Amino acid sequence: MILWQMLRFAVGGLAANKVRSALTMLGVLIGVASVILLLAVGNGSSVAVKDSITSLGTNSLTVSAGSASGGARSASSVKKLTVADAKALASDGDGSAIRSVAPVVTTSATALYGNVSYSPGSVVGTYPAYFETANQKVAHGDYFTDDDVLGSRKVAVLGATTAKQLFDTEDPVGKRIVLGGTPFTVVGVLAAKGGSGFTDPDDVVIAPLPTVQNAFTGFGPVNQILVQASSADSTTAAQAEITRVLLGTHAIADPTKADFRITDQASLLTARESTTKTFTVLLGAVAAISLLVGGIGITNIMLVTVTERTREIGIRKALGAPRAVILGQFLAESTLLSVIGAGLGVAAGIIGSHFSIVGIRPVVIPESVLGAFGIAVAIGLFFGSYPANRAAALRPIDALRHE
Repeated sequence: MILWQMLRFAVGGLAANKVRSALTMLGVLIGVASVILLLAVGNGSSVAVKDSITSLGTNSLTVSAGSASGGARSASSVKKLTVADAKALASDGDGSAIRSVAPVVTTSATALYGNVSYSPGSVVGTYPAYFETANQKVAHGDYFTDDDVLGSRKVAVLGATTAKQLFDTEDPVGKRIVLGGTPFTVVGVLAAKGGSGFTDPDDVVIAPLPTVQNAFTGFGPVNQILVQASSADSTTAAQAEITRVLLGTHAIADPTKADFRITDQASLLTARESTTKTFTVLLGAVAAISLLVGGIGITNIMLVTVTERTREIGIRKALGAPRAVILGQFLAESTLLSVIGAGLGVAAGIIGSHFSIVGIRPVVIPESVLGAFGIAVAIGLFFGSYPANRAAALRPIDALRHE
């Protein structure tokens, strides 16, 4: 019965100052919603990175130039990767761990179709093996062929985003675009991969390597070499084979001085997940500050409330209200503020997670919802305890004299 009375008085006290109570709950709401949303953004970024990496396949390997050990070497002493390196890997007959090899150069250019001008995210020059290695499926038309590479034909396969930007609802296959001043015939459109991140994997133009080199990059080094192992179980053997072949083509006797790096999807995924976890923790820390600010707001509001209701407290104590009842009433008020604000914050956070934020689709972490709500309620109790104790400690005679 006493608990029910305390709650009734607490609700009446909050209702008597609706605007002040609403502003306090708004502070808690913002704090809780910030925790849920920011952690959801971090988790969504992690999921997007993981999906993007795993979509390449567990048997894909990426070879790039640079010291494998991370040691400092002058730029002139590091041999770049070349098409000859890729051909050596593809023609190696001593092992069977490598299924396909695709050298890759990447550049940028503006594409024109009729009156439409658009700059795709990247222009990729490569071999047909790239499509299988990078798990790129064609939706319309077809891939370019080895004959297109040998003949340096000006043909291109468009990503779904690029095709949409240039052609809208028109079928691009067979149409001609001008890419960086060079005409290309569209032979295919890739199936949309989708993505929730800062780069769009579907915003790409892919063409035969010699064509891109002749039109844009020149016949120099390649950016990387994609290698597809025979199976997921043979990636270790494929890495050993790549190392052996490239050490030979680069005339390096000591494997510790290799001037190339081999990255598999597992190691890349581990590195990216570590980065996104750090990002998520940082976002969570920023959001926690909002909760703390909300708690300080509860303290301030409750102190003002105690001051305004000093005479009321004096009358109640003079009529025999015990210290525990006064203490419980003000604790109940601060807790109600945090509970209602936290509940609304949870709703706002979950609703907000249905919208993309800075290009990322948030993925709500259930633990963050429960944690944010529980911490908000605990903050209400903690920060409301001082004003409640102050109210309960007032002497009736002093309270009654208060103006």
